[in-house]
This record gives sequence, C-alpha cells and structure tokens, in this order.
Amino acid sequence: MKTKITAILAFFAFSFTNAQQAQVDQELNSAKGIQFKKGDMFIEGSVKISTGGEKDYYGFSPKFGYLLNEKIAIGGKLNYSSEKVEATNVKTNIFGVGAFARYYFLELDKKRFKAFAEAGLGYGSNKIETPPNSDTSNSVTADITVGLNYFVTKNIAVTFTLANVLSYNSVSPENGSSSDTFNLNINLFENIFDQPQFGLLYKF
Repeated sequence: MKTKITAILAFFAFSFTNAQQAQVDQELNSAKGIQFKKGDMFIEGSVKISTGGEKDYYGFSPKFGYLLNEKIAIGGKLNYSSEKVEATNVKTNIFGVGAFARYYFLELDKKRFKAFAEAGLGYGSNKIETPPNSDTSNSVTADITVGLNYFVTKNIAVTFTLANVLSYNSVSPENGSSSDTFNLNINLFENIFDQPQFGLLYKF
C-alpha cells in the first residue's frame, strides 16, 4: 500500500513539475517576435544601489511611457535618490519630475532584445544635510542615455541602462550662486558595469 501511495505521489509531483516547466517555456516563447505598436503603454522602474566604500547611494526612477509608433515612445518620470558620504556624514536627497522621449533603434534575438536611445528633461528639488545645517536648492537636468529592454515574456522585460552619453545639470541654491555642469561621455561602453542601473518594464 505504501509503495502505491509513494508511486502516486511521485507521479503527481512529476506531472506538476512538467506542467510548470511547460508553462515557463510557453511564456518564454511568447516573447519571441514581440513588436511595439501605436497605442501600447508601459510602466518601467529603474533601481540603482551602491553601498560600501566612501558613500552609500540609493535611487529609484519610475516611468510611464506611450508608444507613438513601433519605434518612438514618450512619457513622464519621477526620480528619488539618497546619497550619504560616510566620512563627512553629509546626506543628499533629491526628488524630481520630468519627461522623456525614447527611440528604439535595434532589435535582436527574434525581437526579444530592443536597444534604445533616450532623451530626458527634468526638474528637481535637492536637500543637502551637513549636520547641524541643511541647504535646499532647485535643479534643471537634461540627459541622453543608451539602454536596452530584454523581453522574457510578451509583457515583461528587463531594462538595463548602459551609458550616460550626455548630461547637463543646473543647480540654484537658496543660499549661494548657481552652478552649471555639462558632461559628455565619448567612451560609451568602456565599462558598462560601472553603472549598475537596472529595472523592469511591463507593457500593456
């Protein structure tokens, strides 16, 4: 009797495993040939975390995008980041809103892999805490980045930001003079892992 019960349980376990694997394979296969079209929308969230060493950094950037056609998307974004320098105990918090335009210029691996260039414009409120004082400033930012989406199902993709090609930042503090910075990165892919920024995209 015990042998029969064990055999039955083993059969159901094997069947369940096969069913689960079949479902996973079906989901993966559904991502092949994925194509954007006009009217598609997506929600995307990017996360950047850097801890240890001289400073700790945490950043989160949710986005909402709308496809104008199969290659061009526009949308809005939020941004929050917190950075703390251990040696000085200086903490910087940034909250911002903005807009972006994205152009998909390359598709590979049966269209699962989609590379894009993105231009963004934003406005932020920055607070710098230098105990026992604090200072608040406003900023205007603009940037051009290169990234990619890799679709694991027909609706879900992993997002990687590979390089920050160009960035502009104008800061206007409450106390003090304004400052402008401009950066142009020529060696785009010298070390893509130097910017460990990733996220998930859900298309609907």
